[in-house]
Amino acid sequence: MNTWATWTTQGILAGTGGVRTVELGVIKGDLTVHTTWIDGEARLTVQYSGALDWFTVEGSPVPAGDEATARELHQRMVEAVKAGGGATAPTKADGGATAPS
Repeated sequence: MNTWATWTTQGILAGTGGVRTVELGVIKGDLTVHTTWIDGEARLTVQYSGALDWFTVEGSPVPAGDEATARELHQRMVEAVKAGGGATAPTKADGGATAPS
């Protein structure tokens, strides 16, 4: 049984308002989303596509008891980046990524 997994989705054009990160605030443009599932949580990061530095998505890590949940969280984050609006990490409870009010 796997106890860790990773997913990376490249070349996502962030929607208006971009994605909120812990380190830089909002980032926009051509982005890559990376999720690592380990120790029961999904750790969501984002980078400018082709860059070296990764930034923590605001609200990450997110509890994810199994690999399928973590994979679903990754896909929700990809969709949230596309939507923009200052997207933050999805939560297991709300079923989707959030944007600040």
